[in-house]
Amino acid sequence: MPPPRRPGSRRRIAAEPSRGLFPAGEDLVRLLAVLVIAAAAAAACSVLNRRPQPFCDSPQSPDDDYSDDSCQPCPHNGRCVDGELECVQGFKRHGKACVEDGLLSQTANRISQLLQRRVCGQHARALCGQPAKILFQEHHVSDAVDELLSKNPAGLTQDGILLVKTRVLETAQDLFETTFTPDKVQVFKCPERAAELHMPLTCRVRHWISRNIIFVTTFCVLFAALLWIASIIYRRRALSNRAEQIYEQVCEILEDDAINAKIGNSDSEPWVVASWLRDHLLVPRERKNTFLWKKVEELILEDSRIDQYPKVIKGESKVVYEWQASGSLSAKTKKVQGSSKGLVQVP
Repeated sequence: MPPPRRPGSRRRIAAEPSRGLFPAGEDLVRLLAVLVIAAAAAAACSVLNRRPQPFCDSPQSPDDDYSDDSCQPCPHNGRCVDGELECVQGFKRHGKACVEDGLLSQTANRISQLLQRRVCGQHARALCGQPAKILFQEHHVSDAVDELLSKNPAGLTQDGILLVKTRVLETAQDLFETTFTPDKVQVFKCPERAAELHMPLTCRVRHWISRNIIFVTTFCVLFAALLWIASIIYRRRALSNRAEQIYEQVCEILEDDAINAKIGNSDSEPWVVASWLRDHLLVPRERKNTFLWKKVEELILEDSRIDQYPKVIKGESKVVYEWQASGSLSAKTKKVQGSSKGLVQVP
């Protein structure tokens, strides 16, 4: 006879679910893996089958299933052909926009420089006193840009040339001054400061001198005065040095004549005529300079070893110089110097 069941155990059996109602742990992992793979495949198919969004101004074919609201607007500097974006020359595609690649800016800068050189060069010619054109109307500037672009195309297409021309004309508004003629026509004019940079060097110097005439005149006068004072100082110093050199020669001649006369040399006199000495020591060019010999005479008068007195020679009165010092001081000086050298050489 089976034992009787308790009421509590009967309730526990009724609450527990059956083991075959839920899958096992390994089956649950397999199920999740299948779901993930299916979701990834569905997403990949959606991406592969999705058509790129065309641009608004691209022509739509009857087979296309998109509306105008779903297309992208064509960016600036771009063209849309069959739903695809094509950037004009000088721009490259960067995502959904057209970004400049530098060719247009370089060409525009070069053309702007050439245009400035042409317009400011004309103004520079006018400042130099030559016939030239200063005022340029807008169509003249436009024609000049066309000419420069035709000579320097840089491999641009027609669209690129139009963009470059537009930029150059916009830059001209900043490069040049704008004014109006008496007929109320707007014209361009190169600033005078910029025109001076295009003037030749000689013309630039003349133009600067004319604008600073007072300063230039004052500077020239002061510079000439300075040169004149410097030349006077130089001539006086040269005259003084030459006079001292001639004075030393006079002393040597007078001293030698005095020594020869004392030893009984009949051909030598103890005195020398001043005019003969002057003509002997001075070259013909120096004889015309009366200040040179006067400076020599001043040095002779200051020397106590030389006596100056008049003497009648061949019936004519002459001024003569005579050495009055006893002995040869120069010989004594040489002897003393030689003795000093000998003493120095003794070990």
